[in-house]
Amino acid sequence: MKKLTKKERHQLLLKYIEETPFVTDRELTKLMKVSIQTIRLDRLELGIPELRERLKIMAERSYEDKVKSLHIDEVIGEIIDLQLDKSGISIFELREEHVFSRTSIARGHHLFAQANSLAVALIDCPIALTAHADIKFIRPVKLGEKCICKAYVKTNEDKSKKSKVEVNTYVGDELVFHGHFLIYRSDEA
Repeated sequence: MKKLTKKERHQLLLKYIEETPFVTDRELTKLMKVSIQTIRLDRLELGIPELRERLKIMAERSYEDKVKSLHIDEVIGEIIDLQLDKSGISIFELREEHVFSRTSIARGHHLFAQANSLAVALIDCPIALTAHADIKFIRPVKLGEKCICKAYVKTNEDKSKKSKVEVNTYVGDELVFHGHFLIYRSDEA
């Protein structure tokens, strides 16, 4: 790729973010072959917020009124798709506070919390609580990796009492976490 002018770089940056709004600055540096500082300065100049802020804005606009079982701020990760009692997707990028300092490997409770909070958020009731969880960590997740969590409501037992939710978390295309959650549900607030 030839060295781009600032105007060309800005156009390309806008195009990448429009096509893939969840692209990280680090991924943009690889795509555009410039430093991370250049990406950050370009975003700042164009008024494009950082990834976490973009995700938060999108989640608040799209899903705040839909989630009934907990407040949107209580979801670990950012919800990017949600169909109550059907399916949902959230993204969670591991930062320094989520990993062990010696190994830069994620503390397991963060991956569990992302999966569990998405499973609960899927439930179309004011009260949804985890009754049981059967989970498996497939491989360690490291600092800076982006966890994409996908959850599906498999069954609604007795429609008003419990739902089975299957959750898979990926880094790229690689499965890193798998779980089955039994969620108690109630319409009584």
